[in-house]
Amino acid sequence: MKLPLNFAIIKHFTSVKEACAEDVMEALKKDYGSFKMFNRQDVYESLFTAEINGFLKETRYEMGGDGNLRVYYHAPPEGLEIINKYIPD
Repeated sequence: MKLPLNFAIIKHFTSVKEACAEDVMEALKKDYGSFKMFNRQDVYESLFTAEINGFLKETRYEMGGDGNLRVYYHAPPEGLEIINKYIPD
């Protein structure tokens, strides 16, 4: 069974050191590419919400080749614990 998109976005951070919205979209596009909310703005909103709720922390930012700001996040140990507790593999 496929996870809801927001859960899949957050769960992605349990398998990577850090990622930005574009990285997440690349990793999830096979399974979620047809979803209406699978776009840069909505993925960033999900990441920002996860940060506000303590699941993720911002690590850095840079300008992408497309001229868009890319904000990178990672799941700190306490965030990983919560993610894995509530979103099992």
